[in-house]
Amino acid sequence: MTATPYRDRLEAKLTQRLSPVRLEIEDESHRHAGHAGHRPGGETHFRLFIVAAAFAGLSRVARQRLVFDVVKEELAERVHALAMTTLAPGEPGANAAG
Repeated sequence: MTATPYRDRLEAKLTQRLSPVRLEIEDESHRHAGHAGHRPGGETHFRLFIVAAAFAGLSRVARQRLVFDVVKEELAERVHALAMTTLAPGEPGANAAG
């Protein structure tokens, strides 16, 4: 996993606000060259896998809105797309290797 400024910002904010028990962030920008939102240097398209107690009892949409709220500055500045899997501890897939 390569550290980059926006990846690091996403990780720091999500860790601080949601206290995840598991967090994986992958920069997939290289897969979107030539597509909308892509910029030279990457850091435009990310995939997120996060397991946090904060998601317990929330719908999939509510979980995604919570994540979007946490990283809204990054989305406004550079991040064009954020694909995500959001799970609460104990849910199916929460312990799967990423």
